[in-house]
Amino acid sequence: METLSRTDGRVRSVVVAALLTAAGFLAAQLLTIPALLVDPSIATSPAAATREAVIAFFTLNFTGFFVAGGLYLAVTGRGWSYLDLRFPTRRGWLYVLAGVAGSIGFIFLVGIVTQVLDLPASQNQVVEFVGDDPTMVLILIVIVFLLNAPAEEFLFRNVVQKRLYDAFSKMGAVVVTSLIFALIHIPSFGVAADGTAAAPAELAVSLAVVFGGSVIFGYLYAKTDNLVVPIAAHAAFNAFQFGLLYIALEYGPEELETAMALLPA
Repeated sequence: METLSRTDGRVRSVVVAALLTAAGFLAAQLLTIPALLVDPSIATSPAAATREAVIAFFTLNFTGFFVAGGLYLAVTGRGWSYLDLRFPTRRGWLYVLAGVAGSIGFIFLVGIVTQVLDLPASQNQVVEFVGDDPTMVLILIVIVFLLNAPAEEFLFRNVVQKRLYDAFSKMGAVVVTSLIFALIHIPSFGVAADGTAAAPAELAVSLAVVFGGSVIFGYLYAKTDNLVVPIAAHAAFNAFQFGLLYIALEYGPEELETAMALLPA
C-alpha cells in the first residue's frame, strides 16, 4: 500500500475528521425531527410507527450524511470533482465480491467468538423498526441501496478517509477513520435496551463490529480509489443480512434470534 504525500499535520487532520463525523451524525439527527414530530412513536416504539413515517425517518437520517459531506466540499472549495465515482473495472467488482465475503465472514467470526467467550450479543437497533413485519425488511433493503450505503460511504470514505490521506498513509487513514467511526457510536451503544448502562463487554462487541466493518469498506476504497466499490459491497452485505431476517420472519420464526444477531448493530 503506497503512502501519499503528506501535506497536513496529523493532529489537525484527525480533529477535522472527528468534527466531520460528528457533523454527519448531528445533521442526521436534526433532519429526522420532522419525522419524529409527525409520528412520535418512532422514538418510543419504532415497530408501532407507520411505514411512511419510518421511511421518512431513514430518508432524512441518511440525507444528513450527504448534507454534512456536501457542505464540507463546498466550504473548502473541493467541490464535487473531489468524488471518486466511476463504473468499476473487473478488478473493482472482484474487490466488491471480496468485501461482501469478508464482511459475512467477519460477522460470523464475531458471532463464534461471542459464543465461545460467552459475551453478550450486541444490541441491534434496526430490528426495533421491523418488529414482525417482513414487508418493512424489504423496504429497508431498498433504503440500504439508495440511501444508507451511498450516504455513509460518501461521508466516511470519500470525505473523511480521503481527507486523512493528507496526513496518513492510506491504511493509516483507514484505521483512523474506523476508530473515529466506532468511538462516535459509544453514546448509541452505551445504553442497554432497558435504559440502563450497557455492560462493558456488550459495548466492546458492538464497537468491534462497527470498527471491523469500517475497516473492510475503507480498505476497498483505499485499494480502488473508487467510491462505487465500497458502496456496492456495503449495500450487498446489508441486503444479505436483511435477507436472512426476511426469511426468518416469513418462513422460520424460530430462527429469528440467529438472523437478528447477523444484522448490523
